Amino acid sequence: MFHVTERLLLRPAWPEDAEALLGGIADEAIVRNLASAPWPYLPKHAREFVMRQHDPRYPVFLVTLPTGSGSEVIGCIGIDPCDSADAEIGYWIARPHWGQGYASEAGRGALEVARLLGHQRIEAGHFVDNPASGRVLRKIGFLPTGRVAPRASRARGGEAPCKLFSLDLRADARARPQAA
Repeated sequence: MFHVTERLLLRPAWPEDAEALLGGIADEAIVRNLASAPWPYLPKHAREFVMRQHDPRYPVFLVTLPTGSGSEVIGCIGIDPCDSADAEIGYWIARPHWGQGYASEAGRGALEVARLLGHQRIEAGHFVDNPASGRVLRKIGFLPTGRVAPRASRARGGEAPCKLFSLDLRADARARPQAA
């Protein structure tokens, strides 16, 4: 599955993306804010990631900037299964691309895909010591639940407090003006 936003192409990972993926994610400031990525993030982890099979109802996209010769990998965003909602969204953007609105744009694109796939309620969270991710979640429509829960982080070697957010895509769709 592919999705195009104003500046980005969200696309599946291919085996030849492993090196570019590694170049963006092999940064402790990124990996420590993810649940399942290990630290240190090694070439074998990137190869395993690009070879994973994904359920079509829960796509994982590389976030890429289209270039004249293809696309540049600048991050990743995924719609994942979740016990307490239809799905959960998670993402990262490579450090050289922070502060340019790419996480928000990719998030809005992923939510459009989630809506098309029939997901109705999406959850997300961010570790308490990563407030920038909370700002992104608010920008794309998530509301804080007021709950903080322990969340596993492989890179941190245990659990860390995570602020929880949710988004009702049905309510969001009702609030948007309809085209005439």
